[in-house]
Amino acid sequence: MTVFTETGWAKINLALHVRARRADGYHEIETLFAFVDKGDGIEARVAAADRLTIDGEFAEGLDGGAGNLVLRALALLRERHGADRVPPLAVRLAKRLPVAAGIGGGSADAAAMARLVRRHFLPELGDAALARLVAPLGADVAACVASATCFGTGVGDRLAPAPEPELRLGGTPVLLVNPREAVATGPVFAAWDGIDRGPLFGDPAGRAALFAARNDLQRAAIAQCPAIVDVLTELGALRPWLARMSGSGATCFALFDAVAERDAASVTLAASHPHWWQMAGTLR
Repeated sequence: MTVFTETGWAKINLALHVRARRADGYHEIETLFAFVDKGDGIEARVAAADRLTIDGEFAEGLDGGAGNLVLRALALLRERHGADRVPPLAVRLAKRLPVAAGIGGGSADAAAMARLVRRHFLPELGDAALARLVAPLGADVAACVASATCFGTGVGDRLAPAPEPELRLGGTPVLLVNPREAVATGPVFAAWDGIDRGPLFGDPAGRAALFAARNDLQRAAIAQCPAIVDVLTELGALRPWLARMSGSGATCFALFDAVAERDAASVTLAASHPHWWQMAGTLR
């Protein structure tokens, strides 16, 4: 029986500026999304009925029922295009990314499921059409469909190319580190102090703007997970050209000029903090 495969690429926010709290409780943000060349794995086979099994390091406690974003993405595509085009699938999710970690998680998995269905059953769908269909599943699901560096506004769902060619950072060595502590997104956004500290991109432009940018959720995330400070301190000491918290935390990332520098940093951290989760890769 044919097995279809796809990857839920890990998402990072190279910067995240919160501009306003909306009346509906959501927030207007500006963010630069990037994606790592590793993540969760999805396998699927045509079956008599949809079902989802979850395994892997971070599978514990995850619900494989109809409310899981993977099955919801499958259901959305079938609802739009018909059961004659999108058959029932038995899906296996290998959960390699920590949960509630600021790196896409369920959104990346939903987008991976959508790409798998598109590749094998709905090849006429482009990225933009696919993103529109699955965007209701979460604010960053649309960005996860293409899984390429892009600029997000609104709640993160309005996407544009990275504003400077030098900010298209494909091939950059990256190290992700998480202290194995979950951070709930809702409370972090709710604890934002309400101060608009300005746009992500203005003057200067390019990488200079990225260096000058920030993650406006970092203070609130640290209040929930003080270990983020330790992770950022340790990463900064390893001399990356950029280290920052991703999303609402607790995962932090470091960008390096060379693979050897990233790998040496990974070895150093593994020796000093063997309990921390790591993922070494390159930006897509």
